[in-house]
Amino acid sequence: MALKLIFMGTPNFAVPILQSIVKDSDHKILSVYTQPPKKSNRGQKINVSAIHKYSNSENLSVRHPENLDRKEFEYLNNLKPDVVVVVAYGKIIPNFFLENKKILFINIHASLLPKWRGAAPIQRSIIEMDEETGISIMKIIPKLDAGPLLMQKKVVIQENENCETLSNKLSLLGSKLILESLDIIEKKNHKFIDQNEGLATYAKKIHKSESQINWDVKAKHLVAKINGLAPSPGAWFNHKGNRLKIINVKEANQSGKPGEVLDTKLTVACKENSIRILSIQKEGKRILSSNEFLAGYKIEKGENLSDF
Repeated sequence: MALKLIFMGTPNFAVPILQSIVKDSDHKILSVYTQPPKKSNRGQKINVSAIHKYSNSENLSVRHPENLDRKEFEYLNNLKPDVVVVVAYGKIIPNFFLENKKILFINIHASLLPKWRGAAPIQRSIIEMDEETGISIMKIIPKLDAGPLLMQKKVVIQENENCETLSNKLSLLGSKLILESLDIIEKKNHKFIDQNEGLATYAKKIHKSESQINWDVKAKHLVAKINGLAPSPGAWFNHKGNRLKIINVKEANQSGKPGEVLDTKLTVACKENSIRILSIQKEGKRILSSNEFLAGYKIEKGENLSDF
């Protein structure tokens, strides 16, 4: 018998997973929960989440409460779902929701748990130069991302993979694994395996202060950081009062003082080796290749970017 589902999610990452349930299964979506609409910077436009947009296109019932309070719990409970699927929702599920033993709460998390619990697992896996990551599907318990595992699958992190490309890859993997998981749950063949607490690590939220580039590090570490933060929020440096965000980069063998511009192609020295900037974005402008950028903006060979 098909399952009755509640889906909770917010960003683009969650869309393929909801779409796979809607398009490729017989399970019924009773309602979709997502983060509340937000005003744009100038306050002229109301922006709804990617999940909200997709749900509207499929005529799904959407709720976007500011808080998951007792009133919201009563509404959800009265729908009598079998399973609540949570994917990057952005809100903690209160304990009193989880206490209802008739509803199974599962979460799709973008890491190989117990590694990289928390808010930024994709970014941290790239920044820390992990060789692999994956998708974990687990039962939600009160402790963050610590619930027993139903299913996991690994993927290799390719050289120069950035946050956007890896996120897309993991989202598509999640869209396949959720169908497998729901099939197992529907047949009542699901078994959960406890995580090894001794191996737990945490992917703390990316803070703005992390985005500014420090040139006095090894080039390979800076490349990993730039890729982990690309395209958003992006790693950036100041130059003559302008904030310049590096989008795409590769390591080079040239050397010099950290921050020194080594040639006319935007090769910049690091503590060890250097980076060649391939694409760059001035604040408020579109992304340009380094050649396009330098045609209209001067960064001279011999300048030291640490001085600005």
